[in-house]
Amino acid sequence: MSKSDLMDDRSLNGNILIVDDKADNLRLLSRMLGQRGYEVRSAISGSAALMAVRALPPDLILLDINMPAMNGYQVCEELKACEQTGAIPVIFLSALSDTADKVKAFRVGGADYITKPFQVEEVLARVENQLTLRQMQLKLQQSNQTLMQEVQQRKQAQDILQDSEAALRQRTQELEVALEELRLTQMQLVQSEKMSSLGQLVAGVAHEINNPINFIHGNLRPARDYAEHLLMLIHAYQKSAPTPPELQAQMDSIDLEFVKQDLPQLLESMQVGIDRIMGIVRSLRTFSRLDEADIKTVDLHDGLDSTLMILSNRIKQDNHQDGSSDGVEIVKRYGDLPRVECYPGQLNQVFMNILTNALDAIEDGNSQCLAQGRSPIPGQVTISTWMTEAQTVHIGILDNGPGMPDSVQQRLFDPFFTTKPIGRGTGLGMSISYRIITERHRGTLTCTSTLGQGTEFVITIPLQQSRSQPQPRQREEAGLSPEPC
Repeated sequence: MSKSDLMDDRSLNGNILIVDDKADNLRLLSRMLGQRGYEVRSAISGSAALMAVRALPPDLILLDINMPAMNGYQVCEELKACEQTGAIPVIFLSALSDTADKVKAFRVGGADYITKPFQVEEVLARVENQLTLRQMQLKLQQSNQTLMQEVQQRKQAQDILQDSEAALRQRTQELEVALEELRLTQMQLVQSEKMSSLGQLVAGVAHEINNPINFIHGNLRPARDYAEHLLMLIHAYQKSAPTPPELQAQMDSIDLEFVKQDLPQLLESMQVGIDRIMGIVRSLRTFSRLDEADIKTVDLHDGLDSTLMILSNRIKQDNHQDGSSDGVEIVKRYGDLPRVECYPGQLNQVFMNILTNALDAIEDGNSQCLAQGRSPIPGQVTISTWMTEAQTVHIGILDNGPGMPDSVQQRLFDPFFTTKPIGRGTGLGMSISYRIITERHRGTLTCTSTLGQGTEFVITIPLQQSRSQPQPRQREEAGLSPEPC
């Protein structure tokens, strides 16, 4: 019996190879998938997995990363380097949860990534998704082969040949769109998980701080009143009765006159500090907006200010004796904007991505200046907002960083494209920001940059949003990158 006959006789639900050096994991996954009707094989090492794949290529591979001798990344790279096995989808199963580990898994050719400990339903759903896509690919390959044969047979009939070529292009384009949608969905899953964790952390911190701060704030006013009453009582006593020598000595030791002057100022300083903390808590809650997943009518300036509050540790300035300062100056040129219909949590995510990139660019530019023996340029980010007669809101974010070359601008909104070193960026932020603005808000996100003169991002969104979900732009439907900035 030939290898193709063996492949045809496999389970209709798909043949799955599980690779893990832990026997317990193999047993659990084999039992779970076997109960769903999948044909399951297992391998306890990377070398054993490669032998099993060459003997009988599976429809899908579940691959652990941390294995002795040969880790999952190496196994996946070797599979993708081989023409016979390069198209087999690989789902990584690993306890590694850092974004850098997930990005590396996708870069070596992984189709999906599941973090241990995993949920049974999640594993089954992702397995079914990859097998369905694999079946579509095989059917499309078979259809393409059939179509090419028809083209060869009918090459004398020019009209039929043209129709066949058009059909081939259409089917290929459909597959490219399907693959691109899957890739973008995976990209959004990684970034959404990161931003959701940040939002939950910010909301949790704000909630935990809010209760004791409200308690202190509520009791500070009575404490000031009580202090004033006690000082009034001491003053009245001093006027109406002689002071015994022992009491006078005690008053001198504690410097009563100074306490009477300083205590109200001390309580006033405490009030200013509490008001400042309450403002920070409000900014944290505005930024997280976990309860505003739907369209809301909000003040965009509140979202910008809350994002700046989150980044305050990076823009705070320290003045030196020589007149220089560290940090970045924020210049706000806010226009008179009405409240805008939007997805506030997602819009705050866009503000965070753009402002973070601006601060990174300024820091990198100053590092280059120091490396070349030149004095760093004081960093500045200018945020402008304005309205147009077309009922469109504009938000401009301009930095005085080193700017970008045209080659970087052309790929700025491509998924996984980044100029930052590993660990500092994943190449997801600007791509997701573009989709949030163009698809979710029916607006535009453009970039203008000149080397040595800085970079400006301009966001435009209509004042009112449609309640129906907008369709992706035609260039993205064709699997192409967005228009370059």
